[in-house]
Amino acid sequence: MIILGTLLNMVAIGFLCWLLFTLAVFTLPFFVGVTTGMWVFNSDAGWFGAILVGTLAAGPTFGIGQLLLGIVRPLWAKFMIALVFVAPAAVAGCHATHGIAKHLIPSGVWQTAFSIFGAAAVGVAAFIRIAGAASAGQPGQGIARA
Repeated sequence: MIILGTLLNMVAIGFLCWLLFTLAVFTLPFFVGVTTGMWVFNSDAGWFGAILVGTLAAGPTFGIGQLLLGIVRPLWAKFMIALVFVAPAAVAGCHATHGIAKHLIPSGVWQTAFSIFGAAAVGVAAFIRIAGAASAGQPGQGIARA
């Protein structure tokens, strides 16, 4: 039973890490949606209004980011737009890694070290996904020209 519990724990941690890396791009729209929804809920609009307004705020946040990445030409501007999406993902990665490290590592220094490593890994993964999405929509990319 102990071996089965350990194996299931490793599978669960692996699944949560995969989910974190996959959904890291959506951290900023999720944050905007939750913040807007909480604001609407606290203004006595009810839970249905909060969910509706939060969803209506999160969708355009992601859409505007993707649109700007497709329209903007200067590389430094694309980098700044990507950084706006990557920074919240890195913070979420730091907290997620710290939560996992608290259960596995007793030393606070090593927990912090792994949290920083997790933040960097999630930030890089989110940047690669955003950069890949931005370059996939560029016309003429990947076509050999004579």
